[in-house]
Amino acid sequence: MRSACLAFVAALCVLASHASAAAKPNILIFLADDSGWGDYSFNGNTNIRTPNIDSLGRHGASLDRFYVCSVCAPTRAELLTGRYHPRGGVRGVSTGLERLNVDERTIADAFKAAGYATGAFGKWHNGSQWPFHPNARGFDEYYGFTSGHWGEYFDPPLEHNGQLVRGKGFVADDLTSHAIEFIERNRAKPFFCYVPYNTPHSPWAVPQEYWQRFKNDSVRLRARPGDPEELDQTRCALAMVENLDWNVGRVLQRLDELKLADNTIVLYFSDNGPNSWRWNGGMKGRKGSTDEGGVRSTCFIRWPGQIRANTTVTQIAGAIDLLPTLTALAGVKRVGDKPLDGHDLSALLRGAKAQWPDRTIFSHWNGNVSARSQQYRFSNTGELFDMVADPGQTKNIAAGKPEVAAKFAAAVTDWRRDVLGRTTAPVPNAKGKGKGGGLPPDDRPYPVGAGGAKFPITPLPARDGLAHGGVKRSASAPNSSYFVNWKSLEDTITWDVEVSTAGSYDVVIQHTAADAGATVELSLNGSRLAGKVPAVWNPPLYANQDTIARPPAESTMKEFRPLNLGVIRLDRGRGPLTLRALEIPGASVMDVRQVTLTLRP
Repeated sequence: MRSACLAFVAALCVLASHASAAAKPNILIFLADDSGWGDYSFNGNTNIRTPNIDSLGRHGASLDRFYVCSVCAPTRAELLTGRYHPRGGVRGVSTGLERLNVDERTIADAFKAAGYATGAFGKWHNGSQWPFHPNARGFDEYYGFTSGHWGEYFDPPLEHNGQLVRGKGFVADDLTSHAIEFIERNRAKPFFCYVPYNTPHSPWAVPQEYWQRFKNDSVRLRARPGDPEELDQTRCALAMVENLDWNVGRVLQRLDELKLADNTIVLYFSDNGPNSWRWNGGMKGRKGSTDEGGVRSTCFIRWPGQIRANTTVTQIAGAIDLLPTLTALAGVKRVGDKPLDGHDLSALLRGAKAQWPDRTIFSHWNGNVSARSQQYRFSNTGELFDMVADPGQTKNIAAGKPEVAAKFAAAVTDWRRDVLGRTTAPVPNAKGKGKGGGLPPDDRPYPVGAGGAKFPITPLPARDGLAHGGVKRSASAPNSSYFVNWKSLEDTITWDVEVSTAGSYDVVIQHTAADAGATVELSLNGSRLAGKVPAVWNPPLYANQDTIARPPAESTMKEFRPLNLGVIRLDRGRGPLTLRALEIPGASVMDVRQVTLTLRP
């Protein structure tokens, strides 16, 4: 009898466990890249049709004043941590400054600890090597690229859990297909699916069926007078957003078919303001600016039966609020003990009538800080704007409201001291590209072998290296660049690395070569490996990837092939991993996109 009772109790526990698992809502996050608040028909843009994305706001909630960062990697860090991005070491978009410190716990860590299947599909932009890689930050599965902007949008080179693969078709379509496959595989248990797209970020490339709808469009709504809009860039950006809308619709339809829609929280937002001058609701600024147009984003969140349709949250909110909000809605305990900067918005989303205190949200980029309350924006230059009466920031009222301006100035000083470790703004530098915005130098080396046998692959892309002598980058933007003009024995390429796991490493160089026969050497702290460039592999630059001309700062790509250099023995320790030529029989050595070190078993 006692054994029968125990069996009955055990069965009840199993049923309760299954019921609890079934009750956990799935989480699906879409993040657009460089799409402005004005790029959606929901917000009044008659140049474009975005019915699928709009439906999330109509069938759920729209966060009317939602703030992200001026550029890509910082917003991603704030989503992942619920904390202002400099706290986690993210102070740039390339050359290692985009890396999220390893002592930060992420939203994926929290959902994984709660039993969720976790997957990310797209542009990561918070570190490439383990333990910065998404597979080390709470994601069971990762498919996409870990860089910032990417140079190929059709059949692009990507990675799947660290392994190099080749995507199929247009990049946003391919990422969406993999996200759908993840949802299908995990439909019987709760899942956390993160889809950080890389469009409408440049290069300006979109499938022809979308471009044909826009290439001759008159563009009825345009940028503010005086802003130098380039209409073809506007047309291409809008075409890319319509492609995003189609892809979002694909996922929403699959949720319906799998009968998962009612138990899935779907979130959509973008990472910064628009990447070109175009219609943005009359707001001042664009990507890279800490004015309203640079940091305000669309944000929609849908959860049928829990968030009422056509809900509008008028209180200001931001990317820092997403972690505490989503974990609260799902009943998931956050992990880590660091204090959050974000607030839990779940009561507002559910229509609570309780008083919501005013707050200030700070926006930082390249040492510039602006502050936004419900009514005012205090700019990085000390101007004060009444955003209710003057949403376009046309009239500085600091002189007429000195007490308000002084209060904001003090708040910014306190924020700088707390978050940046300094109270004054630095001298501007190089548009923040890899400079850290005046913060102390970033002394974090690139880890090699930190994943051990679990994740033996360490990619060292060109963007993380330094060129010496005559070697230079293929374009000024480090992301998706490669090293060219390697012609001399005095030329070197180095990476500041720290080996965590001593052992033997296979060395593969992603390369092209106009001449064969050069002997190259890879060395680190006394360890050396030499090998030859065996053959000419000199493909042309891609001529048909772009819809319109890409910006000069971005590299035009070509097909790189792996050169298996051999095996090198590395000991633990830090130093410059150095690639040099020992013999150059031809005019040049090779172009280098990436060195990959793989720890042998």
